Amino acid sequence: MKTKGKNRRKYALRSLRSQLLARTLLVLALLLVLIGFLQYFLMKDFLYRSRADAMGTQLNSIPADLLIRDSEEQNGGTAPQEGINWGDSRPGPFLFWPDMSLASIDTDGTFRSLSSENGLNPPRLTTQQYQAMQQSKRMRHGYQLITDDQGNEQLVVFRPLGPPDRSSGLLQMGVSTTSMQEQLINQLRTFILLSLIALAIGLALMLPVLRRTLVPLSRMVEAVKRIDAGNLAERFDADQGQYEVDRLAVSFNGMLERLEHSFAAERELQMQMRRFIADASHELRTPLTSIHGFLEVLLRGAASNPKQLQSALESMYGESKRMNKLVSDLLLLAKLDRTPELKLEDISLDELLLEMKPQLLMLAGTRKVVFDMTAGVRVLAEGDKIKQVLLNLFHNAIQHTDLEQGVIHVNLSAGKKLADIQIRDNGPGMSQEQLKRIFERFYRGDESRTRSSGGAGLGLAITESIVEAHGGNITAESTLEIGSVFKVTLPLSGTV
Repeated sequence: MKTKGKNRRKYALRSLRSQLLARTLLVLALLLVLIGFLQYFLMKDFLYRSRADAMGTQLNSIPADLLIRDSEEQNGGTAPQEGINWGDSRPGPFLFWPDMSLASIDTDGTFRSLSSENGLNPPRLTTQQYQAMQQSKRMRHGYQLITDDQGNEQLVVFRPLGPPDRSSGLLQMGVSTTSMQEQLINQLRTFILLSLIALAIGLALMLPVLRRTLVPLSRMVEAVKRIDAGNLAERFDADQGQYEVDRLAVSFNGMLERLEHSFAAERELQMQMRRFIADASHELRTPLTSIHGFLEVLLRGAASNPKQLQSALESMYGESKRMNKLVSDLLLLAKLDRTPELKLEDISLDELLLEMKPQLLMLAGTRKVVFDMTAGVRVLAEGDKIKQVLLNLFHNAIQHTDLEQGVIHVNLSAGKKLADIQIRDNGPGMSQEQLKRIFERFYRGDESRTRSSGGAGLGLAITESIVEAHGGNITAESTLEIGSVFKVTLPLSGTV
């Protein structure tokens, strides 16, 4: 049970739905964090600037002449007894909140606190900084964050005392940033709480959405489970409303189609191989059995009889000759099945046929042979292999025509790109079933023919392999009781 639980948890962590959900929530959380930081800093700057503007307005509302007069009196030695005595006509304590500070700075950098009793202690810069500020008039722009002697951070703004053309120093107002920081922290807490609620709602909504979104993919997984080597006809729906899943379905369908064709071709190849091995074994067993039988006869005493010895030797020679030809044909087919190495030359087919004409007429015997050849037909080929093709086809025509009434036509013509060779006979013809298998190895169209007259059934297979090795094509047409025609096309020289 513990193992199953671990496997389920492992599957849940590695599932596409869990990963999509986790990554979506992670991206959402990162976006919320980024928004939180931006909101914090932007809001902080907004609050500080707004407070600085309000303080600047408040500073402008203080009667500057009173502050200047008071400053002059103090410079003349007539300072009041208890700090600065504003009187009824000067700004009183009502101008200050407990978290504010006020100070004045003379032109020589003398610093005086105006809020020590009623507000915060004003923070103080160096004399050089105040003098530089008066010269560059930086106090008119923005605000500064300065820490006072008690370690409290204050937001400080400045304004000049007196008119711009006759400045009598600076007036400095500061306010504690504690309340603004608390406001920012409260806002940040509210944002974090809302973000967590948004993530929880997103998690609750994303689970059913992802489950529904991944339904087509789950269907494909179930369909894949049903597919095996014996059930490759299964196909996926390529129109499920999701572009990526549809593309995956199309790819799977193409792969299944290729696998189906490959398995079918493999099964056909295996059947052909079994049939080939069986036919080859049968063809080789017959002459070996015959030779073995003759040897037994000779061992029993027939060797002492000259006539029986001569007959047995002639029979064994014929069987060994036929077996040697069979083995040679098999070796030739094996070479042609691999990438053949042909010695290609530019040859003239009409001259090749004229050269072979006496041999063909001798093989035909009393049969009539008609030659119809176009001159100047040249191809890039190996002459000996083309001769073998012509001999095989001509020998096949001889075997299927009558000795007295047989007529064989040998035609040679040329098109724009192909040379066309046709060998036609007036034999009994073949059925469509025979035509489909005529180029198979060890196949005999006429099962009644004996091996002595019909051979092993490898001639047309060898012919097809030679023609295809030259980049050509061979076809057969036949009509029962009329005859058959074999057509060979080869690329003309210069078109390969």
